Amino acid sequence: MEKTVSLKSLIKKFSKPYRWELTLAAICSVFYKVFDIFPELLIGMAIDVVVKKDHSFIATFGFGDPFQQIVALACLAVVSWGGESFFQYVQTRLWRKFAQNVQHKLRLDAYSHMQRLGMGYYEDKNVGQLITILNEDINQVERFINRGANEIISLVVGTLLIGGVFFYLAPQVAVFSLLPIPLVVAVIFYFQKLLRPRYQRVRKQAGDLGARLGTNILGVITIKSYATERYELERVKRESGAYRKAQERTIAVVALFLPVLRMVIALSFIITLVLGGYYTLNGTLDVGVYSILVFQTQRLLWPFKNIGKIMTVYQQVMASLMRVNQILASPVKIISGGRHLPLKKVKGDIGFDDVSFYYPSGMMGLQHVTLKIKAGDTVAFVGSTGSGKSTIVKLLLRFYDVSDGKITLDGINIADLKLKDLRNAIGLVSQDVFLFPGTVRENIAYGRRSASLDEVIKAAKIAEAHDFIMRLPEQYHTQVGERGSMLSGGQRQRISIARAILKNPPIFIFDEATSAVDNETEAAIQRSLDKIMKDHTTILIAHRLSTVRNADVIIVMDHGQVVEVGTHDQLIQTKGIYQALWRVQTGSNN
Repeated sequence: MEKTVSLKSLIKKFSKPYRWELTLAAICSVFYKVFDIFPELLIGMAIDVVVKKDHSFIATFGFGDPFQQIVALACLAVVSWGGESFFQYVQTRLWRKFAQNVQHKLRLDAYSHMQRLGMGYYEDKNVGQLITILNEDINQVERFINRGANEIISLVVGTLLIGGVFFYLAPQVAVFSLLPIPLVVAVIFYFQKLLRPRYQRVRKQAGDLGARLGTNILGVITIKSYATERYELERVKRESGAYRKAQERTIAVVALFLPVLRMVIALSFIITLVLGGYYTLNGTLDVGVYSILVFQTQRLLWPFKNIGKIMTVYQQVMASLMRVNQILASPVKIISGGRHLPLKKVKGDIGFDDVSFYYPSGMMGLQHVTLKIKAGDTVAFVGSTGSGKSTIVKLLLRFYDVSDGKITLDGINIADLKLKDLRNAIGLVSQDVFLFPGTVRENIAYGRRSASLDEVIKAAKIAEAHDFIMRLPEQYHTQVGERGSMLSGGQRQRISIARAILKNPPIFIFDEATSAVDNETEAAIQRSLDKIMKDHTTILIAHRLSTVRNADVIIVMDHGQVVEVGTHDQLIQTKGIYQALWRVQTGSNN
């Protein structure tokens, strides 16, 4: 059953560990706003001193001489500016720290969840889209907290404080001055409704553009070899154009929002200016109070125009969080079992008991496969492309779960085993070798990062990689480049084999390990395999039958079924698929 995660619970979950930082930041924001409104009050009191002199408001505190009153106001100004500066510094530090912490946790949790998802999740996903979500979309959360959260607190506190001052000093003016605020709120919600789908579209187009750019960068060799630079430029142009149009439609609404809001806010200022002036001229309102009202109207209403910016960032972060939420709400279908199987106790007996499997797309992978692989045996799977050979590997490693039947390791259903124990017991060398940016040594020791250099060298020698490594500029400390781009295909393959050897699992799987290398490299890899296969259960997936000729058992697959089983000599004598493949590859009957 698919897990649903609401945006509200998502925000609450990732801010909870840093609640004390959030609380302290909010408190500092409140004090900052309190000190922030003081200068206008001091200006009004200064005007009151000049007009009323000995009868001013500040004189009631024991300052008889007008100049003493001015000095007292100057001292208050120092306290006001000092307090405002201090709390501004503290709140900025706290909000940014809180934003970074939430962003960090959200990204790690989203990435951790993605790692637990089965391979089926990635079938219809684009790498560029996922990277955009983990990077840019999560960065939007940090931007919102930095720009929006503090603004919202300042707006609320400022409205309450200044509104209170208004009603205390001149309730007859305050009632009319605050009348436009409901209209301001209505305008805000109306534009928010307009912007929500537009920002969702922007985030989608940003992901599509990132996906296209990522794909083209990875496929740059193919693009250049087919001279399709112009064609790919046009495709990027279309994606970038779609992103630009989505942004333009959003900007059109955002640009209209501020002028409309400004005119509504101006209405309140005009009311205060005219009505307050009328009462002041009639002597009903003091000049100092009128000054405070005029200045504080700016403080009360102009921050509302920032709601446009806040709303923009809010809609962006909501659109981004929806995309992050799609990852976090994706169900983890490959559930780890609870049974522990120590690596030293793994024998390597493997069984497929009436196993059938269908990919999420509906395509058939295996049909009623039953077979036994004895511990220590070398078993080869051969067959044409799409026959189900690699599906065997994916199911054994539980990249997917079987649709029917069961797979056992040493008589235990692999679904009952802890995933880590199962995968630690298997060393996979695939056709598509992936090397991480880093040194040769780091890549060989990837499965055993604590391995010493001597252990790394020993594994490299068994994989017949040591000689070419020693010819590299910095030998084992040579950087391999992005995806191993500094090395040849054969070199990458042998490093991959060395990595599996150093892991030293009881079970080895070689999935088309020699299909993309030259004859010399194939011979070197074959010598490595001969050394590895001793005392290990070994599974070979191959197109080249020469690499599996000496296997203990050869299993021929066709359309997801086991159609032939036997040794090389036995299968050659049978007029079947294996014999036909052998003839095609060697032109020989033996």
